[in-house]
Amino acid sequence: MTASTINYQDLTEKIKFWGQELGFSQVGFSDIDLSSHEKALSKWLENNYHGDMDYMEKHGLMRARANELVPDTIRVISARMDYLPKDAKFAQTLKNKNKAYISRYALGRDYHKLMRKRLKQLGEKIEQYCQQFNYRPFVDSAPILERPLAEKAGLGWVGKHTLLINEDAGSWFFLGELLVDIPLPVANKSENLCGSCVSCIKICPTQAIVEPYVVDARKCISYLTIELRDAIPEQYRASIGNRVYGCDDCQLICPWNKFAQLTTQGNFQPRQNLDNIDLLTLFSWNEKTFLSKTEGSPIRRIGFECWQRNIAVGLGNAEYHNEIIIALEQRLEHATPMVSEHIEWAIDQQKLKQKTHQENPPFIVKNERLSGRLIRSIEKGLTRDA
Repeated sequence: MTASTINYQDLTEKIKFWGQELGFSQVGFSDIDLSSHEKALSKWLENNYHGDMDYMEKHGLMRARANELVPDTIRVISARMDYLPKDAKFAQTLKNKNKAYISRYALGRDYHKLMRKRLKQLGEKIEQYCQQFNYRPFVDSAPILERPLAEKAGLGWVGKHTLLINEDAGSWFFLGELLVDIPLPVANKSENLCGSCVSCIKICPTQAIVEPYVVDARKCISYLTIELRDAIPEQYRASIGNRVYGCDDCQLICPWNKFAQLTTQGNFQPRQNLDNIDLLTLFSWNEKTFLSKTEGSPIRRIGFECWQRNIAVGLGNAEYHNEIIIALEQRLEHATPMVSEHIEWAIDQQKLKQKTHQENPPFIVKNERLSGRLIRSIEKGLTRDA
């Protein structure tokens, strides 16, 4: 078909159908105007809320200007894909301080390649239909404000924790985009239904949500355990608990996640028993084992050193066991200076518990109480622990 004969409204329906065939939970369409977000983006960067993520600052306002990223772009096709596994074991893992909690998006295969491949296939279907059509697929791989674009495309609204929330599916899903050069009809922007709820702000273990819709990444456990390549500031270590790769607390407490949909993708099911594994087991891995066990996983990208750093912090926060101290001391001799610092901290924490039988200093009690509230919410079914 030629541009003059294409019924673009009809084409959007075809794209939605093709998207479903490819495993996407929902597909939507938006224009590229994000000028209303530029001021907030500039302020976020000026406040250094991006921490050591230099790439955030490098591209600046290009993130709000899709046609600077890919010239001739006039529309964005946003797609989401559910990733919540059937048996997420939220409460089971968070309750047991000797278990490792890994953000549920990272339990299975790396979503980047899978979603990008599906988006490319979607682009190829549109190309076959239109003949003259240019597109670029992106999945966390480009300087683009994907959540505001998805919000404009009708896939949900950006919540106070800055994640996208869907009225019928909660927030347990990945996002990806196709930047295209055809005038597809756009959707209506989703209505924000957060209302007066501030549960995500209150539950954050490190108080990283500094105000509604603003996250200071430097405090965020996901940043500290995934993006940060240096030592984790000591002031946050106890609050991290047993979260060794990412954090889901703000999603777990969100009332809208009682509507969360389970994934239909086998690739997102837990691998290597990572949804129910002891901290000591993970700490026993050498680098070769780490690389083998995390092959095809998003976890691998943080590298073995940061992995050991995170596990050491988790062991410091675990219930006292003499075998933990032994394992930490045995690893200390061969650890890098950065990991050694965290191992020594963990040993001190374990020995303190051994002597005092008190798990946390007074200022951590609040966070423990909030964690209890989180677990009670899970058990009552406020969020799905399928």
